[in-house]
Amino acid sequence: MTDQYKKRGMYIFLLLLAIGSGAAFQGWRTLLNNFAVDVGGLDGLGIGIIQSVREVPGFLALLAIYLILFIREHRLAALSVAIMGLGVVLTGLLPSLSGLILTTLLMSFGFHYFETMNQSLTLQYFSHTEAPLVMGRLRSVGALTNIVVGGAIYVMARYFEYSQMFAILGTVAVAAGFWGLTRDPSQSDLPPQRKKMTFKMKYWLYYALTFMGGARRQIFVAFAVFLLVKKFGFTIQHITILFVLNNVLNYFANPLIGKAVNRFGERAVLTIEYSSLILVFLGYAYTESAWLAASLYVLDNILFNFSMGIKTFYQKIADPQDIASGMAVGFTINHVAAVFIPAMGGLVWISNYRSVFLAAVAMSLISLLLAQIIPAQLRRKSINPLT
Repeated sequence: MTDQYKKRGMYIFLLLLAIGSGAAFQGWRTLLNNFAVDVGGLDGLGIGIIQSVREVPGFLALLAIYLILFIREHRLAALSVAIMGLGVVLTGLLPSLSGLILTTLLMSFGFHYFETMNQSLTLQYFSHTEAPLVMGRLRSVGALTNIVVGGAIYVMARYFEYSQMFAILGTVAVAAGFWGLTRDPSQSDLPPQRKKMTFKMKYWLYYALTFMGGARRQIFVAFAVFLLVKKFGFTIQHITILFVLNNVLNYFANPLIGKAVNRFGERAVLTIEYSSLILVFLGYAYTESAWLAASLYVLDNILFNFSMGIKTFYQKIADPQDIASGMAVGFTINHVAAVFIPAMGGLVWISNYRSVFLAAVAMSLISLLLAQIIPAQLRRKSINPLT
């Protein structure tokens, strides 16, 4: 990129922390299930407990706003990445259920608090035109990181034990976090952030879009791959190929999505996302074609990145002092659905799996209607950012 923001210290700071975080999280996610079964001897209940525990820190992300009473945001971001890496390193050393619960909490607190600070700092330090481009580029680099980590694990698995692979990938995040703690890319002329929870009626549309996005995402995370495996008999190799394909496409797509937010505005981008998702979830519910189901899964992954429009919408309507609080509250709202959607969906799946995806269709329709409330004139702020 030749844009001015590439030269900014905060962009480099967030970029390197995102690479470290992405390497550790992708490694953890790739290795965990096999490690838990092969080494820890866990069953389906144990895996379910670990995955539920993983969502708790996301639900508690609002507490990050109180931490910045004592530590500056960029330092909390770097410390979170280091803590996340430590959790991944320790995962390979504690294969029991209690050990994995502990390390998962450690990893997840680091991951979610970094993401909260990452989004907050991006919206504070970059203008309305720059923020979508920065988000798109960071997500693109994240996809590239996932590809590299996948290839590294494929090679390392021939020569290393699980504990060694967790240690290597976790150390990448620890190193990035410690590097970040030695840097200060902050600016003193930005509006100071409110160090308390801020709920305002004028942000209700941001809250609603965030909640619906989190609920719908949980159905995708919990049941889309399960559909491919259960109904269409996809193997680990098939799913791995889909993961790689998703990351390759996202590497190229994310910068374009960021540019689309600037050119067409949040309402148009989110309208495309939600309209497409209605068709995607209808396809999940009724297709009998494995190829179509796999294609829908890839499209679903790409559409998820359109959600950056929700955050840039908030940037344009929020008081500058509310950015950090808004990102923390948004993360918590996004994870409220994680508490009950997977369990409820599992019960519904038993009687009729199609109903799970039809519920997601309804959620997408509600989101589509909400997106139409976004003022069209916000697009002008994308073209001529406020100073």
